Amino acid sequence: MAFNGLVSGMSDLVRLSDARTRSISAENPDGARGRGDLASDGTGAQAARDLGQGWKVSPSIRIAAGERVTLADIDGPGALQHIWFAVSHGSWRQMVLRFYWDREETPSIEVPFGDFFCNGWNVHCTISSLAIAVNPIAGFNSYWQMPFRRHARVTLENIAEETFTCYYQITWTETDISDDAAYLHAQWRRSNPLPYGEVHTLVDGVLGQGHYVGTCMAWGSNNNGWWGEGEIKFYMDGDEHPTICGTGTEDYFGGAWAFRMPNGAYGEFSSPYSGMPQVLGPDGFERSQMRFGLYRWHILDPIRFQEDLRVTIQALGWRSGRRYLPLQDDIASVAWWYQAEPHAAYPQLPDADGLEVI
Repeated sequence: MAFNGLVSGMSDLVRLSDARTRSISAENPDGARGRGDLASDGTGAQAARDLGQGWKVSPSIRIAAGERVTLADIDGPGALQHIWFAVSHGSWRQMVLRFYWDREETPSIEVPFGDFFCNGWNVHCTISSLAIAVNPIAGFNSYWQMPFRRHARVTLENIAEETFTCYYQITWTETDISDDAAYLHAQWRRSNPLPYGEVHTLVDGVLGQGHYVGTCMAWGSNNNGWWGEGEIKFYMDGDEHPTICGTGTEDYFGGAWAFRMPNGAYGEFSSPYSGMPQVLGPDGFERSQMRFGLYRWHILDPIRFQEDLRVTIQALGWRSGRRYLPLQDDIASVAWWYQAEPHAAYPQLPDADGLEVI
């Protein structure tokens, strides 16, 4: 693929390009060239009253309860390359991020804010990975490459009952996009509780050619004992049975043997491509009501499909007689994939009660 301003690795950084970098923030809401500090009013105006224009007059915006704001409205071609947020409250499930490509009517990305950044439990968790980084305290960063040809629009909806303050920066490159570049998609789903004997579906009904690139899960265990014996399965291109079948939940997320480290405790970790960075709940090991945050990026090993894709995961523990126990856990997931547009319809997001962490 011809170099077009997208950066796929360190080697691209040495190459000159005709691409131009632009950035949107509350100070420069349309990202126009040379307009980065010209705001005359905003959330910092009172603090800057002795200094005037150019001195952090508009570092953030306030989003009222029930309000949906457009953060970015960009003509293409180009690609989003880095997104940073800091928000004033922790009800991150009560905020919804949406990304629309090329003036489509329905979003290609529709995910609760916290889950998009692998923080699904409304409790800050540091993430140190290539695609997502969450830094102290609650600095949310995305490095997913998001190309678009004609237009990109990013919105943030507040479905909480209080106003919050949002600091943000969306950086993109104005550049030609090659014919074989696909669009990033992401979808959130929740099973709460997962019906007995059923599987949790991460994504279904994906049609067309593409490649699956990531999974994030907020997994709440409702039983004592080990909760991650289940297999993740990838059905592609008309499969009746999966082409890819995992060996266990912790195995898929890059761990082994129930994440024990040391024995009798969970070993939290965050690495470039996989992690279980968050363990919440009562003291002890394998106790009911424990909550886990996990991610797995298929950056070097994308799962490629030509016609369709469905991804599921089992929730399995153990019962007497060394038999598997189908679990009825609270499982929320985000699936990331690239594909050509148009995309198939997504399931409707639940209302505020259905999204709530309880």
